[in-house]
Amino acid sequence: MATAEVCRRHGIDPATFYKWKSKSGGMDAPARRRLKTLEQENAGLKRLLAEAGLDKVVLKDHLGNG
Repeated sequence: MATAEVCRRHGIDPATFYKWKSKSGGMDAPARRRLKTLEQENAGLKRLLAEAGLDKVVLKDHLGNG
């Protein structure tokens, strides 16, 4: 089946299809799920690191002025 036909059947723009395809880079479904899980975990860890950095700044400020 042609790509245009698949896109038409699922109601997506061919440009969107190719964007998704370039993002997944030929990965199979389990690999994509694993990548998504790792990206979510990474985002959470980045938030924790940012919060820890802010806590450190607040504590230094408090101890320096107190």
